[in-house]
Amino acid sequence: MSLETKLVVSSIALLAVVSAVIATATTLFLQDFLTDRLDVQVYSAAHRSTRTAGPSNQPPSAGEVSFLLTPGQAMETFGARVRQGVIRRAAVLTDPGSVQDVPAPPAVAAVTGEPMTVNLGPLGDYRMVGAPTRDGDTLVVGLPLTGMRTTLTRLIVVEAAVTLAGVALMAIACTLLVRRAVRPLGRLAATAARVSELPLATGDAVRLARVPDVDTDPRTEVGQVGGAFNRMLGHVETAFAVRHESETRLRQFIADASHELRTPLASIVGYAQLTGRSGEPHGPQTAHALGRIRSEAGRMTTLVEDLLLLARLDAGRPLDRLELDLSPLVVNAISDAYAAAPGHRWLVSLPDQPALVVGDADRLHQVVTNLLANARTHTPPGTTVTTTVLLAPGQVSVRVADNGPGIPPDVLPHVFGRFARGDGSRSRLAGGSGLGLAIVSAVAAAHDGRVEVTSEPGNTVFTLHLPALPAL
Repeated sequence: MSLETKLVVSSIALLAVVSAVIATATTLFLQDFLTDRLDVQVYSAAHRSTRTAGPSNQPPSAGEVSFLLTPGQAMETFGARVRQGVIRRAAVLTDPGSVQDVPAPPAVAAVTGEPMTVNLGPLGDYRMVGAPTRDGDTLVVGLPLTGMRTTLTRLIVVEAAVTLAGVALMAIACTLLVRRAVRPLGRLAATAARVSELPLATGDAVRLARVPDVDTDPRTEVGQVGGAFNRMLGHVETAFAVRHESETRLRQFIADASHELRTPLASIVGYAQLTGRSGEPHGPQTAHALGRIRSEAGRMTTLVEDLLLLARLDAGRPLDRLELDLSPLVVNAISDAYAAAPGHRWLVSLPDQPALVVGDADRLHQVVTNLLANARTHTPPGTTVTTTVLLAPGQVSVRVADNGPGIPPDVLPHVFGRFARGDGSRSRLAGGSGLGLAIVSAVAAAHDGRVEVTSEPGNTVFTLHLPALPAL
């Protein structure tokens, strides 16, 4: 339930409860008031009856209920004469000068000087009081409760109608007022939604949206939240700008350093080769040292080339965008892998149709080569590596699977990170530089694709997904 709905429902519920309490209290108060007033009227009728009641020795038809004919008695006044607990006669005043006998329940004989309510059957409830006569009889006089209850019923109906109308008007007014009051929160939420949709993970400097000034009034609670939100966005924007500047400098430094290192590395390799071909005799140690120089220089050249490629990809350097078929590219990469590791078993499965994509052939060849090199490096001889090219609507996938020992679970989440290696000692014998899979991920992203990995002992699968060439 939204905040707006909660406020409206709470306000309406509170109004309904308050209205119900007021209506109940008013009804009870009016009932007590009308009952007290009716008791006064009953006492007055009883007093008039005792002054005009005939003697008890008169015939029943003549004097036992003659007090009902006393001037001033109201229509429907009930009267009964009780002698020694026995009801002698009971009647109701119907018209001036006329009475009608009615059956009286035994409860009438028990009426005393205190007012009490007695039900007379078809006549309904009566408020009665007993008054003694001079000859020892008791005159029971009563007035109907019909009028009082009709008044209370009308009051309840009016209260219910007014309460319902008030609740309806309150619902409309409260909805409009609450909607207007929470509108700034909606604008704040919209601003937060726009910020959440920005590509913040790229690290690029971005201009974050701000809450409108009208919603940053410090005199209101919503304005305080809006102002604090704007200040937070300012800090975030500054942090992104600083990080972007730092990353830009770092990328430029890596690119410049890699570029500058290529020339001295080429010179080192050239001099090592020149020395080896000089024809001069070299001792075993010198020959070994020259071999290590050439090996390490080649390894460092590869590392520099990888760093330079990553720096260019990070800087957003455009790649070639040419139509190409991945199947021949995969076959060539597998041929190179077989030449490098004939002890592995290399299998390939290609689709019957061309696997057409748009991209940079050299970079995609490097991606497949790195995936195969990763399988070759981290699995023992005899491992089966299966490369499959899959076609799906709008997508071409290259899957490289091996039945080697698998990737440790603690390494798997970071396998595409730069310099990520399963060997914590970072021994040179454990593999390459740790940039191969990072290049795979970066090149895939540069082609609007992605790479995924799943691994368990005996089944490690790397899958490269690329957008397929749109059909003409």
